[in-house]
Amino acid sequence: MRIAVVGAGPWALETHYPALLAHPDVEVVGGWTRRPEAAADLPVDRFDTVEAMLDATDAVSLAVPPDAQAGIALQAIRAGKHVILDKPIAGSVEQAAELADAVDTAGVASIVTFTRRFAPETRAFLTAAQAGSYGGGLGRWVSGALLGGRYSSSQWRKDGGALLDVGPHVVDLLDAALGEIVEVIDARLVPDDLWHITFRHETGATSAVQLSLRVPARPTVTEFSVHGRDGVVTLTDRSTSSVDCFTTLIDEFLASARDGSRHECDVHRGLHIQRILGRVLDAVG
Repeated sequence: MRIAVVGAGPWALETHYPALLAHPDVEVVGGWTRRPEAAADLPVDRFDTVEAMLDATDAVSLAVPPDAQAGIALQAIRAGKHVILDKPIAGSVEQAAELADAVDTAGVASIVTFTRRFAPETRAFLTAAQAGSYGGGLGRWVSGALLGGRYSSSQWRKDGGALLDVGPHVVDLLDAALGEIVEVIDARLVPDDLWHITFRHETGATSAVQLSLRVPARPTVTEFSVHGRDGVVTLTDRSTSSVDCFTTLIDEFLASARDGSRHECDVHRGLHIQRILGRVLDAVG
């Protein structure tokens, strides 16, 4: 499959490009960036326009802020291109719904980079969680990513904070582990980007979420667990690299495009998670 990459930030350069360039079933035909000067950072040639990129490719792998992604992805989908979408998939629930409708109309494949979903340790956790009876859960992701380092200059991360950056990962895993989230019981945002959220799931289970990107934690603290009459299942392992996770994502994306099947982490999953995030934002006013 001929794939082009949109974006020139750390996520594109450190994960998208290495995994795609090394994949035996992918030809990376080039990249596109909003800033022409960013072409110097790319390991491939930069297309002059989005239209030229779409003419040369079968699929687009996007690594740009949500608002920017929504417009470019919609253009690609309407041109019949398969899409690898970053999370959150758009800048609003309305934009996300438009993307999902466009994918259905065009009949293209889509997948969202819920990166940890493609790690074997995460899949083992979800298999165990889904096989038992658990009435409660916890998701915690705490880091100092906005205090310094390669992501600290990202304006959309500063604006959206932990909820929009790492929140999609946490919400996705708890929703998958305990059943669909149907209610935001409580949501609070306190200084230093500290989020405290409580969800109710369709199974009757409840889960608690703690997020921040402004806590000086080195390394990042991530913890997921479910508990109930069948005991406790915990996930703290993040040993699978983002490139290895992304390589598995590519494998499954290519398979979805070949056989026309919907992946469990497709655009509709992205829309579902975006709606939950929207309800959280509504709850905090």
